[in-house]
Amino acid sequence: MKTGFIGGGNMAEALIKGIRGQVSGDRREIFVSEPKEDRRHYLEKTYNIKTTESNKQLVSSCDIIILAVKPQIMDMVIEEIGEAVTEDKTVVSIAAGITLAYLQSKLNTKKLVRIMPNTPALVQEGMSVMSLCECFSDRDIDFVREIFMSIGEVMTLPEKYMNAVTAVSGSGPAFIAYFIEAMIEGGINAGLNKDDAFTLAVQTAVGTAQLLDSGLSPSKLREMVTSPGGTTAAGLRAFEEKGFKETVSFVIEAAKNRADELGKGRD
Repeated sequence: MKTGFIGGGNMAEALIKGIRGQVSGDRREIFVSEPKEDRRHYLEKTYNIKTTESNKQLVSSCDIIILAVKPQIMDMVIEEIGEAVTEDKTVVSIAAGITLAYLQSKLNTKKLVRIMPNTPALVQEGMSVMSLCECFSDRDIDFVREIFMSIGEVMTLPEKYMNAVTAVSGSGPAFIAYFIEAMIEGGINAGLNKDDAFTLAVQTAVGTAQLLDSGLSPSKLREMVTSPGGTTAAGLRAFEEKGFKETVSFVIEAAKNRADELGKGRD
């Protein structure tokens, strides 16, 4: 079973790396269509895969087609490949805001999956959420799931939640990175040098994430760190005074609304 990627960017590369390292047998066969010649050469040399300029050639040659392109150019890509997508093909979109209804209206296959992965996939620590039609055999969907499990965790949810997923886990790494940037700047302002502030902030984030992943709830962890009248309590009080939770909720809502906008007019 051959997997094809339309678009050879960072997320496609993360998935290629995951397939190469985690998926066994002939299912590791990969084909990529990518317009940039230097990027094609890099992928060929690094992962020993085949590449092409032609999206149509890729679709004709592959069983599973992963649309790894920006939502802004999805209309153009779909129009180009539409005739080549037959009912036996499985098409997976990882573009924000692109709905299953839109894909159903444009492609001659019912085997459609919408998935939102995130950037930690680059180090095989991604979170991918998928929605799908009900027409899949277990064999077909199990292989798609296996591809995305090769880059981290996979969850299945109804499509109505996908734009919220995009806001929380798709955009979330940027929001967390922005917070860590602010911690680093705060550490520098408090007298630390840049390298030390970076190490302290990043390792604190990594360790905290591992504690939470072990099953400790965020509220319980916060209580464990906070002593009455102590330094943590003073910092948390400052967060409350600045409306931190309200700001985060506003940020998530803004990202979700943008995902809604990207899908409008396509269904």
